[in-house]
Amino acid sequence: MAKEGIHPNYRDVAFVDLSNGFQFVTRSTVQTRDTIKLDDGRELPLVKLETSSESHPFYTGTQKSIDSLGGRVEKFRNKFSRLVPNKK
Repeated sequence: MAKEGIHPNYRDVAFVDLSNGFQFVTRSTVQTRDTIKLDDGRELPLVKLETSSESHPFYTGTQKSIDSLGGRVEKFRNKFSRLVPNKK
């Protein structure tokens, strides 16, 4: 016999990537006060994301490798090396 009231509310939830407007719906127990009305007429709880797989550089292929930064670390060291006293 299952106990009542011990499980979280598992329901459809809309997620929106604020950086590009990408929306997707999945099932979740996340708590939110915001809602959104979808094109199909459903009104669902809304979770606002700063990034998703649609905008994150790792997933979009725009991530820069540390090797391709064009010697920025070396440039920084050369520029500020005179400000640091030599250790003897």
